[in-house]
Amino acid sequence: VQMLADMKPGFIRFPGGCIVEGYDLSQRYQWKKTIGPIEDRQLLINRWNFEFAHRPTPDYFQTFGLGFFEYFQLAEDIGAAPLPILNCGMACQFNSAELVPLDQLDPYVQDALDLIEFANGDINTTWGKRRAEMGHPAPFNLKFLGIGNENWGPQYVERLKIFTKAIKAKYPEIKLVNSSGTDPDGERFDLLNDELRKMNADIIDEHYYRRPEWFLENASRYDNYDRNGSKIFAGEYAAQSDKTVSIKNKNNWQTAIAEAAFMTGLERNAAVVHMASYAPLFAHSDAWQWTPDLIWVDNLSIVGTANYQIQKLYSVNKGTHTVPALLNNAAIAGQDSLYISAVIDQRTNELIVKIVNTSAIAKDLTFLLNGIKKISPQGSITVVKGDSPEAVNTLGKPNAIVPQTAPLTVKGKKLAITVQPASFSVVQIGMK
Repeated sequence: VQMLADMKPGFIRFPGGCIVEGYDLSQRYQWKKTIGPIEDRQLLINRWNFEFAHRPTPDYFQTFGLGFFEYFQLAEDIGAAPLPILNCGMACQFNSAELVPLDQLDPYVQDALDLIEFANGDINTTWGKRRAEMGHPAPFNLKFLGIGNENWGPQYVERLKIFTKAIKAKYPEIKLVNSSGTDPDGERFDLLNDELRKMNADIIDEHYYRRPEWFLENASRYDNYDRNGSKIFAGEYAAQSDKTVSIKNKNNWQTAIAEAAFMTGLERNAAVVHMASYAPLFAHSDAWQWTPDLIWVDNLSIVGTANYQIQKLYSVNKGTHTVPALLNNAAIAGQDSLYISAVIDQRTNELIVKIVNTSAIAKDLTFLLNGIKKISPQGSITVVKGDSPEAVNTLGKPNAIVPQTAPLTVKGKKLAITVQPASFSVVQIGMK
């Protein structure tokens, strides 16, 4: 949890993922069954228990030791906004694909309304009182709520409309996160992208588990998205060193630097991309079922992967406003193997430039710092890189890939630096 807190996340999406849906609806995640005395919480099989024949996990159950009350507390403790994801009346469409008839959907909608009341309601309300009795009379200030996970098709749209109408009628301030399916392209995606925009969806959740090459090729994905339409949540993503769901996937440097390059596009398009989160977050070295994962643990130790180092550097250097970083009047998204984004942080009065060099050779770069009145002559550069594309951090060698920080000098309004081969650099310069 400390490693999670060290990232200074803006939000925590919980509980995920496909366990929200369940193999069938009897196995769906139900938030009301996860609060109250821990010893009274009913054990439930995890949907991933039997999902992959190549990686059986017969002991994979949910005890709900960390339920929704603890989740809200965790988010509050580390300064992150909670982003709960609720079942929309659909079981996993890769499994039973069970559907709740539309005329029987009311209990599911009521669960969503009750969760908002549990998080935000006055102590005189039914669920606000329950929260207060559990020791937290103050509201948790819930602002976001996800309806469904990776659901697709017309059946999702018709259920989503019912949820949206009911929630917006009572809680118009809540921003709803809506699924765009399992992939960032194709027929399912195109249908939902069109339908959700017709609905004026608050936030559209896009997921992508693809090869590193895809991430490099899609660094400009959001450059031409409508600035006045629905916002985007990159809700689940991770570069795959092998094919998706392969047990051979590694959290190696090749995947990490590809994600770093892609994230310059997320940051550059912050006017559209409202949130982003790597997934999955945690895995146990003796009880994992999916790889890659951001943070690995055993019973005694923990390691942040190369991908973790990238995520942390982005998260702690978010800034407050984007500024253009241009080469020949174009965003730098692959030209000469470079990917660059820039922000200013008005809280610390800094310019922060993120630079990804995916080539095997060093690059000598000169930045003209136009539009900034005064620049500090001293700054810093933090660099993270692997010895090879296959380099990884492990529980035995957790520091093979870690950031190194050094001072740098700025002469006037010119910044001249050399970026190392296959590296990610974060430059920080004070603005007087």
